[in-house]
Amino acid sequence: MFRAIADALRMVGGAIATVVTLPFRLLARLFGGASRTGRRV
Repeated sequence: MFRAIADALRMVGGAIATVVTLPFRLLARLFGGASRTGRRV
């Protein structure tokens, strides 16, 4: 029973971590792309 609870918590934690880091990844990609295009021009 404890193993099932631990697995469920691990899945929820992973989902939360993904949702939290997603916006930061998108921002990093946007700023990274902007800086790259800025250097070319």
